[in-house]
Amino acid sequence: MLKRFGALSISLVLIVGILAACGSNNNNNAGNGGATATGSAEGNSSKPVTINMFTASPEYTDAFNAYIAEYKKVKPNVTINLEIMQADYNTVLKSRIAAGSTPDVFQTTAGGDIDTFAEYSADLTSEPLAAAMTDAVRSNMSSTDGKVLGLPIKGNLFVMMYNKKLLADAGIATPPKTTAELADAITKLEAKGITPFANAYKEWWVWKHVAQHFVDAAAQDANITPKELVDQFIAGTTTFKDHPVLNNNFFEFIDQTVKHGTDKPLERDSNAEVSDFASGKAAFMTGKGAWDEEAIKKINPDFELGIMGYPVSDKAEQSQIITGADQALRINKDSKVAKETIEFFNWLYTSDYGKAWFSNVAKVIPPIKDAPMPDLDMPKQMEEILKTEKSGDLSVNYSLDTFHQKFGELMQGYIGGSKKKDQAIDEIQKAWIQFGSAQ
Repeated sequence: MLKRFGALSISLVLIVGILAACGSNNNNNAGNGGATATGSAEGNSSKPVTINMFTASPEYTDAFNAYIAEYKKVKPNVTINLEIMQADYNTVLKSRIAAGSTPDVFQTTAGGDIDTFAEYSADLTSEPLAAAMTDAVRSNMSSTDGKVLGLPIKGNLFVMMYNKKLLADAGIATPPKTTAELADAITKLEAKGITPFANAYKEWWVWKHVAQHFVDAAAQDANITPKELVDQFIAGTTTFKDHPVLNNNFFEFIDQTVKHGTDKPLERDSNAEVSDFASGKAAFMTGKGAWDEEAIKKINPDFELGIMGYPVSDKAEQSQIITGADQALRINKDSKVAKETIEFFNWLYTSDYGKAWFSNVAKVIPPIKDAPMPDLDMPKQMEEILKTEKSGDLSVNYSLDTFHQKFGELMQGYIGGSKKKDQAIDEIQKAWIQFGSAQ
């Protein structure tokens, strides 16, 4: 594994919300004086302990700092240094691992990347925090051999969002579920002078959020699971061209969002898309999820937000919302403070404070059992939808982010006109074989 990381160089990075720099394991040893865990938050250890935590989620800076401050009341001897980086996070993380400076806590994507970083990750299978996870989330945090090697940052929800008021203004009584219904909705919206789509195609990661809905439908049509289908892509035994939902419907959907969307899609990033949608400039928002609701409501507190599955085919039942966990924290198994770090997260995932933290502080869908939902529209609508419909599979988890990033770049080339459809498909397949698997 290290030899794959060794060739990577560190580029200039922007560090957001640093409480203290993430030091090397050697520095940890000196600073912590060899302190060990007592096994409970009420233990009698008073030796100073420092845990260095390196993440890529700036949107949760305040929430992370809140539970760090709360834990200080429980364990005054424990100091948690939080370093948050977004640009070039993966490159910097791999470089630190290659240099022997693996942080005590670090962040990766879930699914396939659980195996990628397995040799650096503490086995949490028997810990109370693992038992606290919902079954779906625990699966997302588990390696192929069944070990729980990750901690969910949050539960997640992937949907196409819509502006209820704009759809009503256009005479659309219910959100479209089929490709024909979507085409009709586009016509009705534009007849009222309403732009149908807000996009953030400058971001590579929004593409995987859209595509997974079509992957799920393609797997259903092939009578296999989404994981089995993705494994076939990675093995090179199938391609988009074998699956009409991907070869035709996915590209037609992307074409629709560009033709009937906000201007200059390759210049619109995540923040711009949220602003466009929240300010009523478009009826649908693509490529996003539950994490956007607060930002939308900050711009427009009275926004009437709806969620829906993507219309991927002529089968209404294939229009599904997707739930699960796609981001994981990992505990460095070789850290001198691994026991203390596990103790900290056991507290977060099982204490009354921790259960409330997800919904009341972070305001995310809790990834653990017996925790309340946040008082937000999207989680409430999710609960109602799942009473009568099944969740789609979080199929992004079956490939690595090295593939997803390349996929996003190829799709950017497609809508930018530098790649024809067949060329994009061929290069997507090559990328799946080259980057899709941890093995």
